[in-house]
Amino acid sequence: MAKLTHREINVNDLPTHYVRAYNGRAASGTPVIVIHGGAPGACAMVNWGRNIADLADGGLDVIAYDQPGYGGTANPTDYSMDYRIQHANAFIDALGLDRFHVMGNSQGAYLAARIALDDPRVLRLVLVSSGTLAPPGSPEAQAIGRAHAQALRAYEPGLENMRTLSMGTLYNKELVTDAFVQLRYEMSVGRLHDASIERRKAQRPVPIFGELGKMRPQTLLLSGLHDAGVPVERTISLFELFPHAELHVFSDAAHWVQWDQADRFNALVSAFLA
Repeated sequence: MAKLTHREINVNDLPTHYVRAYNGRAASGTPVIVIHGGAPGACAMVNWGRNIADLADGGLDVIAYDQPGYGGTANPTDYSMDYRIQHANAFIDALGLDRFHVMGNSQGAYLAARIALDDPRVLRLVLVSSGTLAPPGSPEAQAIGRAHAQALRAYEPGLENMRTLSMGTLYNKELVTDAFVQLRYEMSVGRLHDASIERRKAQRPVPIFGELGKMRPQTLLLSGLHDAGVPVERTISLFELFPHAELHVFSDAAHWVQWDQADRFNALVSAFLA
C-alpha cells in the first residue's frame, strides 16, 4: 500500500503544501510532479484524489503540490501565470530532484509543458485536457471554450453552486458525491476565493504553440469525448504539434479524465512513466 503524507515546504518565502506518496519505506521510484488545474476548488487532493495512491502503488514517487493561492499553499502577492511557473520551478529545485516526470491537467498542463520545454531534467510529460495549452480550434470550439470559461468565472462559493459546477466537470455523475462537493467547496472559500478573484485580473498565459515542436520528452495526451470546455478537435490539434507523442481519448469521460476513468487512466499513466 502506498504511503501518503501531507507536507509543507517554504518556496521563495511562500509556505507550500504538497502530498507525497510512494510504495515502501522510502521513495525509490522515479518522481512525478503532479500539477492541478485552475478551476474553483482546485488543489492536489481534489484534482488527483483518485490517482495519487494508485500511481504510487504502481511504483512512482508521486509529488502533488498546491499552487500559490490554492489548497493549503499560501496566497502570493503575484497572481500571474509567470509567477506560478517560477514557483513550480523553485518548488522542484527545493526538493533537490535530479530527474523527474511531470503531469498536469487543464491549466496545470500548460505549466507542465512550460517546465518540460525548459528543464532538461524532465524525463516524460503527461498532459490532460488542457484548453490553456491547446490551439483555439474552430469557431464552434472557441464558443464552447468561452462558455466554459464564463461558467468558471461566474462561480460564487456555495455547496449547490459547487455541485452544479462539478456536474459539468465530470461525465460520471455518481462521482459527484456529497463528500466530493464538500471538499471542493471548502477549497473555494475565504482566502482561496479571494485568490481566484485576483487571478482573473492577471495577464492571460502566453500561447506557446510555436514552441511545442521543440518538445524533447516523450508526451502522453489524454482527453474526454464529453469535455464541456475543450472539444476533442482541439486536443487533436495540440497532439499534432508534438514531435514525440501519443493520444488517448476516453468516450465515457469529460474534463477530468483522471476522475471519470481513474482505473484506466492510472494504468495508462503508470505504464507510460514506467
